[in-house]
Amino acid sequence: MWCIAELGLECERVDAGLNYGVVNSPDYRAMNPNGTIPTLRDGDDVTLWESGAIVRYLASRYAPEQFWPTDPVARADTDRWAEWSKLNIAMRFTGPIFWGVVRTPAARRDPAAIRAGLVALDKFLGIANARLSERKFIMGDDVTLADIQFGHCLYRYFTIDIARTDHPHIRRYYDDLGRRPAYRDHVMVSYEELRDID
Repeated sequence: MWCIAELGLECERVDAGLNYGVVNSPDYRAMNPNGTIPTLRDGDDVTLWESGAIVRYLASRYAPEQFWPTDPVARADTDRWAEWSKLNIAMRFTGPIFWGVVRTPAARRDPAAIRAGLVALDKFLGIANARLSERKFIMGDDVTLADIQFGHCLYRYFTIDIARTDHPHIRRYYDDLGRRPAYRDHVMVSYEELRDID
């Protein structure tokens, strides 16, 4: 949704999963046999699932040059940082830390595993912090697809109860993102409905 908003695209959002249902309906499974979210329909001829594929499709079809370059080398560089962010930030944060702190009932939390997850994540946050010391966004002066993959985790990272290493350039970057309407409207949203899910 952040990517859609950054690109200024009109859309209809349908909440699905958890207490919203939808994902096990025959119509949804026809679009996405996994029954996962997100799923994107663009007109009558495009149906996609998997968030990475969705944002690349949106960028390829609708984004300006600075968001998703047409030059193969520049695009590969942006894509490299997007993949790096997905694998080393999003995956290391979401399961080991966010689920461990927010989605796991307090009596079943594993503080040692959460601490280990933070140590593993922090190595890569250090790389991002160094990169952001030299540029406003991941690739330079403009938000790109790489920022979508990196920045979407930061609201949860900065608002859950964990011990965080001081990464001042990431904090500055997060504060800059927080001034963007698309980020505020689609990333800086409550996650209370995800709390303590068995």
